[in-house]
Amino acid sequence: MSAVTKADPATPAGSAHPLNRRRPLGDRGFQILALAAGLLVLVILVLITVTTAQQSTAWFSGGFKDIFQVAFDGNTRFGAMGVLYGTVISSVIGVIIGVPVSVGIALLLTQVVPARWARPFVYVIDLLAVVPSVVWGLWGIIVLVPWLQKIYVDIASGLKGVPVLGTLFGGPNVTGASFFTAGLILAIMITPIITSLSREVIATVPDIDKEGAYALGATRWEMIRGAVWPHSQGGVVGAILVGFGRALGETIAVALVIGDSVEVTPHLFYSGHSIAAIIALQFGEATGGEFRSALIGLGLFLFVLTIVVNLVARWFVERSTRRARGE
Repeated sequence: MSAVTKADPATPAGSAHPLNRRRPLGDRGFQILALAAGLLVLVILVLITVTTAQQSTAWFSGGFKDIFQVAFDGNTRFGAMGVLYGTVISSVIGVIIGVPVSVGIALLLTQVVPARWARPFVYVIDLLAVVPSVVWGLWGIIVLVPWLQKIYVDIASGLKGVPVLGTLFGGPNVTGASFFTAGLILAIMITPIITSLSREVIATVPDIDKEGAYALGATRWEMIRGAVWPHSQGGVVGAILVGFGRALGETIAVALVIGDSVEVTPHLFYSGHSIAAIIALQFGEATGGEFRSALIGLGLFLFVLTIVVNLVARWFVERSTRRARGE
């Protein structure tokens, strides 16, 4: 009588060996392809950085004193501070205006409006996210700038002499094409992006958490504040930073509505310039020398800045994911 071999209870039922024997080449090929694609992205980023740095050597060789001056006239002065200020301030204005609207819409579509009524609005928001930037810029310069010109003048005259507000929104040289107008256009452009990402994050909140809050007697607002927001705040912050990075790199729309002066001023109704806009408008005139090198160097500044913003956004998303898992 032959001995009966008992199966080890720690050994899982079935075996993966037959599957491994059938598809070893495909699995390894996919692994190599995925690894190569990821490494290719890193190689491209490194090559872009090295190439632009080499092309802007003439600008950097002048020293940081010349780089960090305000004026940029394309002749003898090639400072970065004026256009860097315009890039950051217009993007910050866009985020300040767009974030409350975006998060509010995301909460409305996920927590208030029934799914069958929310679906059409979701489609419209997703379509707005893919509208070309030149369309927003043309609408801004043709419709928004002339309309805002009168409003800006009235606000500036009404706030004249008022501390802080008079400095931000006052002044004699108020124009419709300004930092604030560029911020408004950017707010309109990034709102669909932030809304879509925030909506996806908020939708991942477990129903049991929300039902538990209601069971404890919480109102809808208390449920959102106590159950929805702690679970999704990291992802929403990541969505905001993605929108901020999108605003920093916007070119044509900002070039059409921000004006055409390079200055650092607290007056938000004054005209200015941004890095992407000045590169797009003046690169064709830069045939060589320090002018071309300065524009490429500004592009390098913007490239590094957007990468940093997106890395911070990625960090927030991963941190939120770990927190949701209890790690």
